[in-house]
Amino acid sequence: MASAVCFLFVFVCAFAAQTLSISGHDFIHIDDLRNNRLGFRTTIKHIDAGKNLTRSELIRRAVERGNFRYKCRQSGTSLVKPGSFEYLMNVGMGTPTKYFSLVMDTGSDLNWVKCGISTQEQTFYPANSSSYYNDVSCSSKFCNALPESYCSDDICNYSYGYGDGSGSIGILAKETITFGTSKKGRYIKVQNVTFGCAEDWPGFEGDINGEGLIGLGRGALSLISQLQEPQFSYCLTPLLESETSSLFLGSYARFLPHGPVRKTPIVRNPSDSTFYYISILGIIIGRKRLHIPPETFALNPDGSGGVLVDSGTTLFYMPDSAYDLVEKELTELIKLEQYIPHNETETAGLKPCWTMPSSGKYSFPKFILHLNGTYIELFRENYLYEAIPGVQCLAIAPSHDSFSIFGNVAQQGYLVRYDLAREEYTFVPTNCKGI
Repeated sequence: MASAVCFLFVFVCAFAAQTLSISGHDFIHIDDLRNNRLGFRTTIKHIDAGKNLTRSELIRRAVERGNFRYKCRQSGTSLVKPGSFEYLMNVGMGTPTKYFSLVMDTGSDLNWVKCGISTQEQTFYPANSSSYYNDVSCSSKFCNALPESYCSDDICNYSYGYGDGSGSIGILAKETITFGTSKKGRYIKVQNVTFGCAEDWPGFEGDINGEGLIGLGRGALSLISQLQEPQFSYCLTPLLESETSSLFLGSYARFLPHGPVRKTPIVRNPSDSTFYYISILGIIIGRKRLHIPPETFALNPDGSGGVLVDSGTTLFYMPDSAYDLVEKELTELIKLEQYIPHNETETAGLKPCWTMPSSGKYSFPKFILHLNGTYIELFRENYLYEAIPGVQCLAIAPSHDSFSIFGNVAQQGYLVRYDLAREEYTFVPTNCKGI
């Protein structure tokens, strides 16, 4: 089984140039989407949203999933790992439409859904009952883009493996997909989306990992590549809040809220086309620029090192030498009593931690990232977690390697836009609950 991708968001789309209309719904003409005339917004939710979990449990679970993904990357395997996902989006499939919670991730390409006959315990996609379902032929460019496939009666069969032995096995197919749009309750349907109709999914049993994957990576099989859509954006609300987050595609991704606009180039990894990287040139804490050598965060010609931008990893991981300087400077500047956890699970292994004053107010030092061409601020919520009431813990961890991961905590409270035509990110500080 091929050891492909190790990040997450999975789905695959190719669209026919024809428009349909059904009462109560809007259908997108694919050329309109590609020409930036149409687009859509859909909500995404944290995988633990709505569960009866305490603050400590929410943080512990998120950190454990993030650590799982980080270790996957550290071992050089795919970032897609069962149980390591963070965000889900509700996606309708087929006609008549059935809805599924699919994992969203910027670090993977193949989109797939669990196919079969539904049970009381779990819902599956019923391929045979959909009027627009079609198998993909072996000569399709999408079949050729798979790392491993074989032909049976001119139907493209795939086996998509991940580094830990998990994977998705089934038939490549096309279907009509339904996405939510605005809060007005409208929906957008797009025809002929190419995806994996999984007949087996070793390592992904049960519903803890969602009912499939939707990919926003850069590879040929991803939703973004198949839409030929040069822009998408998202705005992630904090883990400990109940509000949903938002994903924008097409013309909707051109929207930028009021606020300081910061742009920096998207960096390509020469050894892997899927992942998105960012260039960090330095870190400023308080008024001090830390003495971090420029090569610390650099992406090397062999594909090692660099800073991955990953919505599916919780913390901000950085090389040990940089982490040590960050921890040392924060410890010197934060004049609060350090909190010593009673055990590892109390603060999800996060450290150091500080006890807040009884007033609940404290002015934490500014944390600035120097990126290529700009600076962005990590606000308190981007680099500290209130692991237990009244205790703030550092949401940054050492990677024990040369690579870094810019995780979702550092991105929360920002609208983050990916512009693949201009090869640049845009960051705008935003109240993500209000857009």
